[in-house]
Amino acid sequence: MRLAPRILDADRKLLVEHARPLFESVRDCRFFVTGGTGFFGCWLLEALTAACDAFAPDLSVTVLTRSPEAFRARAPLLAGHPAVRLVAGDVRDFVFPAEGYPFVIHAAFDSSREPSPEETRSTIIEGTARCLEFARRAETRRFLFVSSGAVYGRQPADVPRRSEEVIGGSWPRTAYGAAKGEGERLAFEAADHGGPAAIVARGFAFVGPRLRLDGHFAIGNFIRDAISGGPIRVAGDGSPVRSYLYAADLAIWLLTVLFRGAPGTAYNVGSEDAVTVAELARIVAEAIAPDARVEIAKAAKGMLPDRYVPSTERARKGLGLRQTVDLAEAIRRTAAWHRVPVDRVPLP
Repeated sequence: MRLAPRILDADRKLLVEHARPLFESVRDCRFFVTGGTGFFGCWLLEALTAACDAFAPDLSVTVLTRSPEAFRARAPLLAGHPAVRLVAGDVRDFVFPAEGYPFVIHAAFDSSREPSPEETRSTIIEGTARCLEFARRAETRRFLFVSSGAVYGRQPADVPRRSEEVIGGSWPRTAYGAAKGEGERLAFEAADHGGPAAIVARGFAFVGPRLRLDGHFAIGNFIRDAISGGPIRVAGDGSPVRSYLYAADLAIWLLTVLFRGAPGTAYNVGSEDAVTVAELARIVAEAIAPDARVEIAKAAKGMLPDRYVPSTERARKGLGLRQTVDLAEAIRRTAAWHRVPVDRVPLP
């Protein structure tokens, strides 16, 4: 487990700059967050604690986690921030805190591992139902359900960018995608029956500090290979098409969707700048280790490539969101963070 150093000053400045206008009309800055110790959740905490330090001293955030001790050991700067309170519990049966929370962000699911389909369904669906019941009792005003582009199923190769169309059509979905779709339905249904205003953020692919370099994400593996000097190994033929939004932008987008998103609406969260996996490997090499070789394991089969790229028109036009950090710079910042020696991490 790698101890997490402080995020880059450029990222903290970016978070503060974009968070400040979101909080202008917010009078009660109490947040309850599930999944706050994962990649998405940690970046939400980075944004919220940066806002607290810069302009919102009364902000507080309660984070539900299965292991507060493990999070304190891994991310002492976030866990030890005065605005952050950790409570232990499983998202499916946690004890409800007594306080009210105007804002609930439900992002609980560990995408860094691959649980069974049964555990996936249980964690997402039962956890969402539990969080919605808590939000109702906590008199929550706005409930953000962090979903996934996986709800759409496989993206047709002739669809350049996936828009927020009706989900669950003829394309088969994974257990994860199906469960996220059901979670969305539960959130919207609860809102229709007197629950908090529900908004959905469908995340695609991301890169940034805190991304694991030894997981199942190709971009993380490429950055790891580049940091070690190469070669950068592409396991397949390099034809799949992906796009990547930087983590600081991700946090800004999620908070914007929470505060300004239209209730009952789903927004794609991601980048529209598509690259093949082979192109991605070369971009990583150029950004981090220009002399590193790129090795592609298999020859291309000439088939239409697998795609996973969102249309963000709804977020751009409706909420004014945009990508502020391009892919090459996102890769450089991610590598720079992973190169920080852990013995230089300042403790609270």
